[in-house]
Amino acid sequence: MNRPFDDQTQDRIRLESEAVILILKRIWLGDLEWISSEAVDYEVGQTPDAERRHRVESLVRYADRSVPIKMPVVNRASELKEIGFGTYDALHLACAEHYNADAFLTTDDKLLRLAHGRSSKLKIKVYNPLIWLKEVIENEHNNYDS
Repeated sequence: MNRPFDDQTQDRIRLESEAVILILKRIWLGDLEWISSEAVDYEVGQTPDAERRHRVESLVRYADRSVPIKMPVVNRASELKEIGFGTYDALHLACAEHYNADAFLTTDDKLLRLAHGRSSKLKIKVYNPLIWLKEVIENEHNNYDS
C-alpha cells in the first residue's frame, strides 16, 4: 500500500503505483474484494513517517475486511518462517492463506523471489500487482472475446 506514496521518478515504481491505484478503483467499485489483517494494521502503524503512515492508514480503511490473527494463522506463520520468510511476510501470507484469498500482492522483490522459489509450499499465489492486474485484464479480454 506504500507504492503510490513512493518516489515516482522511476518508471517501474510509477507503473506499479498505477496498478495499485487501478486495483483500488476496482475494489471501490465492488469488482474485487480486499482482505487485510491485524498484521497489516500493526505494520502500517510502525511506519516512522507520520504523513506516509496517515496516508496508508487512510487506504487500509477501504479494505472489505480486516481479519484477526488466530492461532492457526500464528502456527502457519511459524511454518513459513522455518522455510525462510521474515516474520511479517510469514504472518501476512498465513493470513491470506487462512482466509482463502485468491492472490497475495506485493512489490517486495525479495518476497516475490522467495515465494516463487517456495511456491510448492504455499497455499496462495504471490504476485507483483502490475503483473497480476495485467493477467486479470487479459483474462477479462479473453472471456469477453469468447
